[in-house]
Amino acid sequence: MDREKGAGSISECFFCIWHVQGGTSQAQNSIEIRAKPVGQAAVIHLVKGDVQLTEDVQACFMLNLYRSITMKTRTPELKTRWQQRFLACGVTWTQMASLNPDRGLAGSNRSGVLQLYAWDIPTGNLRPLTDYPTGKMMGYLSPDGSHVYYLKDEGSNEIGHYVRVPFEGGPEEDITPNLPPYASYSITASGDSSRLLLLAAAQDGFKLYMMDIGQKDKPGEPRLIHQTKSLLQDVHLSSNGQTAVVVSTELSQKLFTNLLAIDADSGIKIAELWDGGETSLQGCTFSPMAGDQRVLATTNRSGFERPLLWNPHTGERRDFDFKELDGDVTPCDWSPDGRYLLLQNIHQARQQFYLFDLQEERLIKLDHPCGTYTSFSGYGTYFTDKNEIITNWQDATHPAQVIALDMLTGRKTRTVMPGADVPPGQPWKAVTFPSSDGTMIQAWLAVPQGQGPFPTILHTHGGPTGVMTESFDPQAQTWLDHGFAFLTVNYRGSTTFGKDFQNQIVGDLGHWEVEDVEAGLKWLIANGIADPARILKTGWSYGGYMTLMCLGKLPEYFAGGMAGIAIADWSLMYEDQAPTLRGYQVALFGGTPETHAGQYRKSSPITYAENVRVPVLIIQGSNDTRCPVRQMKAYLEKMKKLGKQVDIHWFEAGHGSMKIEEKIRQMQIMLDYAYHVLGE
Repeated sequence: MDREKGAGSISECFFCIWHVQGGTSQAQNSIEIRAKPVGQAAVIHLVKGDVQLTEDVQACFMLNLYRSITMKTRTPELKTRWQQRFLACGVTWTQMASLNPDRGLAGSNRSGVLQLYAWDIPTGNLRPLTDYPTGKMMGYLSPDGSHVYYLKDEGSNEIGHYVRVPFEGGPEEDITPNLPPYASYSITASGDSSRLLLLAAAQDGFKLYMMDIGQKDKPGEPRLIHQTKSLLQDVHLSSNGQTAVVVSTELSQKLFTNLLAIDADSGIKIAELWDGGETSLQGCTFSPMAGDQRVLATTNRSGFERPLLWNPHTGERRDFDFKELDGDVTPCDWSPDGRYLLLQNIHQARQQFYLFDLQEERLIKLDHPCGTYTSFSGYGTYFTDKNEIITNWQDATHPAQVIALDMLTGRKTRTVMPGADVPPGQPWKAVTFPSSDGTMIQAWLAVPQGQGPFPTILHTHGGPTGVMTESFDPQAQTWLDHGFAFLTVNYRGSTTFGKDFQNQIVGDLGHWEVEDVEAGLKWLIANGIADPARILKTGWSYGGYMTLMCLGKLPEYFAGGMAGIAIADWSLMYEDQAPTLRGYQVALFGGTPETHAGQYRKSSPITYAENVRVPVLIIQGSNDTRCPVRQMKAYLEKMKKLGKQVDIHWFEAGHGSMKIEEKIRQMQIMLDYAYHVLGE
């Protein structure tokens, strides 16, 4: 419909004409709305010529009238606006060589595809190191700055061999040519760059390999120092390379982790550390001081993450309670002189940095900008040798940029690499609401200009062991541009809300998360934010899984759903997925499909396919080993046999695309779907 003229809201409108597209003439297809005031309200009549239309037809026209007022018409100008945000190239993370602080490594999509770049820190220049068609997300720079390491895989399937290239550039060198292909997400070097430690996962389990760097800077043959069927995660080496520490699930056999220290020469176990029960130890960083065997890690035995220092050789342990702080407190880095710890406090999905002076036993709150900071295992946020902290910062309306903070105050001192200029967007607001059992759930809300209720996007993040913070999200801002409200929920299973909150879903996936989404739906409707007839569910990875689960378990709430790189059948996924994720899945469920068949069925969206009432859009990677193809094809086949409306867009990559062009294409597909489903 095209509105010819009108005034104010429906209750104030006394005369306006709408032209129905099609027909022989405008006069024959004009619908006149006549509003007659009755008391404080207005009685609406739709007439065509002198004939008053039936109540059903009137209702249809009024619904479309309401939709046209609250959803924005898609114009070329609006399309240019939202695409500019996707085209905003920048740096997603950085790393600095601790022994050669003039050299750094960065991930950037400045070429249109996320790739690795050598970063000359004094000049700020970025030089491309990789040029993979599907992109390269992560790499590792040795402490001496000589080489960059990354997993060379096929089409982003995350299975292959580690290779290295010189920092100055050059051909790739396979460092494990005699090993069969493996999955891995963890490689590290000793502080003196004399040794490498890598984690390799294959069908027969998880293995740790040690490699010595020879006198001619050549890596030696990999030596197997540990293997297990249980899930292994982050690997770490002491400064001299004599001690290896890995995060393991061998003691719990579930998703609760311990630290395992191993002699790097013999492979003999030195010590294990675990707090028992449903607790986990995570996040290791060895002391930067030569000869210091202490490990900086975290434990959640108090209910929230707190730092600790552990010497696996002596058994000495020191815990930092920081009772004055709410939420998780996790270490980001250890200063080069060993005096300071850089700590990150996350409470209700908001980040705050602190400095802890080990010498004076003093906690210092840093005065930094609000927003989201990239910080994981020496990437994104770290000390320099110039009394600065380098960090990657963003918020809901500002793309990622690299900034420097004063080490002792936290105040921003300079912009190291600026973010791209983008059109203005809508800020996010933190909200909370009670779930079905009274647990308070945190979420981020953004609303478009105007008055609600709005068509609404309900989003859930991936993981599940992740958290949504106030970040720059081109998808969210695109929905807001088009008149949608946007709510993203930190459901049960999310990190940083305490171990009980995070662990509640273990062994019972898809239950409490769905309860929390339903609570968010009810809150949106009760507060007049969401139009109950126009709520769409979306999310990627575990968020895509949540989308399919919600459409099957809460079918009455949604007008449609858009699931990206999703899980549809946990049992088939177990059979086909990469070994790294298989171990994680077993830890989440507490067993395999053979030992926990009933729970695998209960937790799989394919079980609830017959309940789905609305059209479903799926966007899936054809080379994904995390959420493999076969399990999604089984879901599609079942949906079609049931006569359900389901469409799929396959893209040529693994678990998500790193190409800007493909991200724009996917956003356009979702917009077209949303407007079609909502009758626009």
